[in-house]
Amino acid sequence: MKIIGIGTEIVECLRIRRLIDRHGEQFLTRIFTEREIRFCQARKQSTELFAGRWAAKEAVRKCLQPAAVKGFTWTEIEVRTDAKGASKVLVHGATEELAVSQKVTRFLISMAHCRSHATAYAIAVHHVGDEE
Repeated sequence: MKIIGIGTEIVECLRIRRLIDRHGEQFLTRIFTEREIRFCQARKQSTELFAGRWAAKEAVRKCLQPAAVKGFTWTEIEVRTDAKGASKVLVHGATEELAVSQKVTRFLISMAHCRSHATAYAIAVHHVGDEE
């Protein structure tokens, strides 16, 4: 396994709550996929979960710097959580093309939150076995 890039981000949960309150559905659909919105809204700590996903998307974007700045859209990075609570990153569109061009075969992600802050750490890796 070879590390291609790393990224980290921390965000205030209150900032995300204010953006959601101020801009509602327009904000949510610009930043999050439908699946992410459904997942977060179905849980008690939705603000913290949205903030964690925001941080994760920013951390993944930083893994691909500096090329990720051009043509980037937030919904091209999707964070999914499986039944056991493990998080996985999927990339789509131009972000996927960029990742492939940089030989990224997978993103490893770690997210955490408390009431006030959410944080995420991402590692873009190339793993020979992932190409099969």
